[in-house]
Amino acid sequence: MQSTANVFPSNARRALADERLQSVLGMVDGFNGKRARAVDRLPEFEMLRDQARDIKNHTLQHLDHYLERFETRVTEAGGQVHWCRTAEEARQAVLGICRAVGATTVTKGKSMVTEEIALNRFLEQNGLVPVETDLGEYIIQLRQEAPSHIIAPAVHLSARDVEQTFRSHHGDLPDDRPLTEARDLVNEARTMLRQRFLEADVGITGANFLIAETGSTVIVTNEGNGDLTQVLPRVHVVVASLEKVVPTLEDATTILRLLARSATGQEFSTYTTFSTGPRRAGDADGPEAFHVVLLDNGRSALLGTELQEVLRCIRCGACMNHCPIYSNLGGHAYGWVYPGPIGAVLTPALLGVAEAHHLPNASTFCGRCESVCPMRIPLPRLMRHFRERAFRERLPPAQARWALRAWAWVTRRPRLYRLATGVAIGALGWLGRRRGRFRRFPMAGGWTAYRDLPAPQGETFMARWHRERGHDRRA
Repeated sequence: MQSTANVFPSNARRALADERLQSVLGMVDGFNGKRARAVDRLPEFEMLRDQARDIKNHTLQHLDHYLERFETRVTEAGGQVHWCRTAEEARQAVLGICRAVGATTVTKGKSMVTEEIALNRFLEQNGLVPVETDLGEYIIQLRQEAPSHIIAPAVHLSARDVEQTFRSHHGDLPDDRPLTEARDLVNEARTMLRQRFLEADVGITGANFLIAETGSTVIVTNEGNGDLTQVLPRVHVVVASLEKVVPTLEDATTILRLLARSATGQEFSTYTTFSTGPRRAGDADGPEAFHVVLLDNGRSALLGTELQEVLRCIRCGACMNHCPIYSNLGGHAYGWVYPGPIGAVLTPALLGVAEAHHLPNASTFCGRCESVCPMRIPLPRLMRHFRERAFRERLPPAQARWALRAWAWVTRRPRLYRLATGVAIGALGWLGRRRGRFRRFPMAGGWTAYRDLPAPQGETFMARWHRERGHDRRA
């Protein structure tokens, strides 16, 4: 997928001005209430977060061992692992598998990694027809759009948008068919996809987990399309990034108890499917061949660095569901595969800070993302890391860098800082005494364009702190 993260400010302005988009973004809030209720029903939720964090930390510290063990188990089960350093190597591996069996049609389950490597376009350029089978992914494939959310790829669309998309692309169906209810839209997609499932030569899925102990891959869905994608075709191909591996089945089930609750507020997703190798003698169904395409694409470079913690992510989407920036912009503004707070860290980590230095600034640092992350990823701290790197590499505008240097110079001198803030608070309080707020303010146009700036009242925080704590203000 081609990145536009380097023009995030213009993407954001366009999203804020899009009235249709603004009218549907509130749907994301529905996940938050469901998550909160699911967490309340599980007293050991916080304990599970600690366990899950420790499992992934241990795995990342011994990643080579568990990946090799995973490959051994896959091979023993009759499958094959393809090691891919780059997106191009992964694309070529998938194409080679498809060509080896003479595939013409490929069905796909929802997979952010295949979005990352732009697999669909590549397969189309090489004469194959990839068909997304997740409802949201199917809709945005028809519209030739990228996902706007990790778990709800079409959350930026209204039911009316979906109806119009289906009517313009499903020309063989009756014009007078009803498409006003969600059930109607789902039934239409099912009608169009049913034959695709049966025709497909190869089925491609992602993986929520790779289990080193058994060589199994795990997917979670609510539609069952993932099962049909991997069971009906002759060949099942799993495309997954290398950090998805966990040591044991027990480890996977521990993290699964967090995943659906954090993502959609369910106890468990409707379908949680474990797959181990191709069909064996006596199996009622399953593929004749099983392949796992393991993608690095920059992840191994994060191991052993302070950015390693981002590799704990299980793609639940909780951080973006709770992010005030995402909830006002949607996912497309972030300009690449991974939106929201996780994208503000993962995108510069994988594409480079020069390409994505705007994204770590797309945060209020309210900390909600870290507070809800089931894997306890310190997202604000990691975003701060990239802000500092961008500053050192002189990527922000000169005016912003000078302002930060001036602020740092003053804050390193406590007495000057207290004097300056005291004078500023007093002056602003006097100027704003009539209205109690400012409708316009120099160098704060980004704020006052959407809301008034309250006039300061009373003393500064530090003055009150020293007064109430009895400290010497000269300290």
